[in-house]
Amino acid sequence: MLTEYGTEHAVHVITNHFGDLVAKVCECLLRKGPLTRQNIKRYTELSDEQVKNALLVLIQQNCVQAFTTQQPDGFADGPKANTQYVVLFDNILHRVRFAKFLTILSQEFDQQCVELVQGLLEHGRLTLKQMFDRAKSSEKEGNLVDLDSVRETLVKLVTAHYVERCPASEPLLMPISEEEGPARKKGSKSAKKIGEPETIEQQVVEAALPMEVMRFSVVTNVESDVGEKEKNSNNVTPGEKRKHDVLEFDECGVADEQSVVYRANFEEFIRRLRHKGCIDHVRAHLDDGAANVLSAMLQATSSAEKKVKTKNSVPLSLSSIYEEVIKSEAGRNMTLDHVRASLVQLGELSFVDASSDSYSIDFEKIIEIAQNEEVESVVSKRYGRDAYRIFRLLSKSGRLLETDKISDTTFVEKKDAPKILYKLWKDGYLLMEKLVVTGARQSQFLLWKVNRQILWKHVLDEMFHAALNLSLRVAYELDREKELLNLPADKRTGPLQDRYNRIRKVRILLESSQMKLDDAILLFHDF
Repeated sequence: MLTEYGTEHAVHVITNHFGDLVAKVCECLLRKGPLTRQNIKRYTELSDEQVKNALLVLIQQNCVQAFTTQQPDGFADGPKANTQYVVLFDNILHRVRFAKFLTILSQEFDQQCVELVQGLLEHGRLTLKQMFDRAKSSEKEGNLVDLDSVRETLVKLVTAHYVERCPASEPLLMPISEEEGPARKKGSKSAKKIGEPETIEQQVVEAALPMEVMRFSVVTNVESDVGEKEKNSNNVTPGEKRKHDVLEFDECGVADEQSVVYRANFEEFIRRLRHKGCIDHVRAHLDDGAANVLSAMLQATSSAEKKVKTKNSVPLSLSSIYEEVIKSEAGRNMTLDHVRASLVQLGELSFVDASSDSYSIDFEKIIEIAQNEEVESVVSKRYGRDAYRIFRLLSKSGRLLETDKISDTTFVEKKDAPKILYKLWKDGYLLMEKLVVTGARQSQFLLWKVNRQILWKHVLDEMFHAALNLSLRVAYELDREKELLNLPADKRTGPLQDRYNRIRKVRILLESSQMKLDDAILLFHDF
């Protein structure tokens, strides 16, 4: 969901990471949409070489995807290929989440895996040889790094879907006929609900992705030993074995592991953050037992999720859930009755759907309640308790309510209710409609309601604005004290040490606020 402040925030992120020139090209694509290189040059007034270099940086860092369209030429030569570039807004936002991604990884894998992914996050895309060279340059005494160990680490990360092969460099985007419409590719991984349009960005990303079996595979050299090939086949089901063997060859001939390029798979990291958010929300509403049960269900069903914004998990039986619960240290103290009672608790809040002795997680409901509570918290802090009660009533009713009815239901003074409602409407939190009743005496009534679709976009834009302001404030504080920060520790004494302690506390406060705000952005934008 691209908003005005979302665009400004994304441009600021790119400026911080790659400088003004690259940010200028990025902003052009954000505001104008997909463009050819010639049009980018025209809009930005940069030289062709500058545009080319900026695009190469953005593509290397997975912030822009090139694609090809075919346009009728009008001559006998046939259709003409046209290369355009589309900015990947979500991937730009992910750049401020790298610390979160590495934290997730460190809880599941060893330090070598974390360092490999850190290199991919830093450099965008790397071959196996580049990963090996990077690991070799930072190896410590007594801890020798060889190509086989790096390859083994890569296989582990690809098997877990934290790393993937890079997409096609310039996929062909076919025009959609009116007959196909939104129902095209029905039944495939890309199928959408009838009437739900895809953005050009989604279409390009989907067209560029390789087949699932190729996307999460590690190509080994032909002369590699059989043991390496067996390791590479661990994440392939028997039915896909023949397809996997074909991966020993590239489209151009014999596969060369040094030419295959890999990148971090942001989808998997966001999926894990979504799961963590759901578990934290359930723990806050219920207890640790319910959170442990939900965590076990997520662990058992995560492999079946084909996209990040999955609405419901696959159903599980009670015995399957209990079997997964007792695998964790926290769940070994739980009995079958305890698990059953936790499932009843989760069902009462509609977090879990129960039918025919099976249970599935309702992600949509958990996320919806979390979003409602986030907005209600903002209203309460900004406008007070009376405004909170009014907003909560309108949010839950989902329909137009008259001013006096709102006042009577929420026990807010009749003279105060119109002022509060007007303030919420003026700031974009409510919709207002006027109803004029004619008769012996003409009367006018004001009706109010919450439109979630419009409000969520407004709230998200406010969050992007706040994130931008926080980032600017951090930059200002650090720039103001840059001479002090560059001083050696032995020269920071007396008042200088006090100033240093102050800037350190300010930085910690601002950066922790940035992390919390990004959690809210994730809730509304990515989950």
